[in-house]
Amino acid sequence: MGETRHIAIAQPSTGEEEWQALREPLTSGWITQGPKVAAFQEAFARRHEVRHALATSSCTTGLRLILAAMEIGPGDEVIVSSFTWVATANVVVHCGATPVFVDIDPETFNVDPARVAKRLTPRTRAIIPIHLFGLCADVGAISAAAPDVPIVEDAACAVGASYKGRPAGGLGRAAGFSFHPRKVISTGEGGMVTTNDDALAGRIDALRNHGATVSEEQRHHGSKPYVLPAFHLPGFNFRMTDLQGAVGLVQLGKLDRLLAERRRLAARYDEALAEVPWLRTPPVPEGYGHSYQAYVCMVDESRSPAPRNAIMEALQQKGVSTRPGTHAVHMLAYYRERFGWKPDDCPLARDADRFSMAIPLHNRMDDADLEYVVGAIKSLG
Repeated sequence: MGETRHIAIAQPSTGEEEWQALREPLTSGWITQGPKVAAFQEAFARRHEVRHALATSSCTTGLRLILAAMEIGPGDEVIVSSFTWVATANVVVHCGATPVFVDIDPETFNVDPARVAKRLTPRTRAIIPIHLFGLCADVGAISAAAPDVPIVEDAACAVGASYKGRPAGGLGRAAGFSFHPRKVISTGEGGMVTTNDDALAGRIDALRNHGATVSEEQRHHGSKPYVLPAFHLPGFNFRMTDLQGAVGLVQLGKLDRLLAERRRLAARYDEALAEVPWLRTPPVPEGYGHSYQAYVCMVDESRSPAPRNAIMEALQQKGVSTRPGTHAVHMLAYYRERFGWKPDDCPLARDADRFSMAIPLHNRMDDADLEYVVGAIKSLG
């Protein structure tokens, strides 16, 4: 394989444009939520074909705001995919509600719509399907399985993804996106809530700013400096800064190019790794637009040269970073101990936890990096 390379699992695609974008808020003195955040929100809403986009401090706080605005609380249940980052379930607990885990479709890693109907009870107030790794959940089938239950999209990984010609973010009642550095576009930390529900958007807008009825920007530009906002809701401080908004605007302008490059790299992986009999690459169903936030495979230990963890260690020694896909949340200690979940309650998520493996895919990779990753995998036998 020649000289050892060091290839990260993910890296944000940032540079001079983002650096220059910070100048205006820094020199203007307006660095908290203000005009740059407003512009970012407007551009994001246009790109994702929704009426409202509201920037937040993270996707986690965005999902928390959605559930709070829907007045979900103690005694309520929220259906959640069992294979996701722990934050999806945590926001339900933080509302005082109970997360109800549903197993996955092993081909897509997303929640299995056929299993959703079996978890419904009179206390079910929402379903949070995760568009995992950038592939949208089958929202149409989920809606058919639970026609009267609102869908809240966990679109943390799904900026720019689509489902049957429609962008993620407008497929349910509301959605939360992430701009963490492992995502396709990044503001360091940060998130965005999208919705077509005017009333819900109004409540979220107030809740993210302590429950205030007037934003800081409106108050500072108003003609009556003595007027403070009214507070009818006990809100949070979940706002985005204008520094992040400025960076987000630049990143969003690059989105289509970033997606095209990720999809090209993924197609090359698909072709090159088809020859590895013990590795299943991620399929994309017809009509879906995958954003490839991550490229996650499954290791078949009945055919592989070593267990998954040993394979990951061997690749690390060759300079190739890997990670498990994500958690089977029902197997984490808190959820086992508090709610009594057992690994076999969601066996397909359990297996995805044990055998999934994300390999490097990001916009700072070049073709030589990809060939190095492929070569390292094939060298294992």
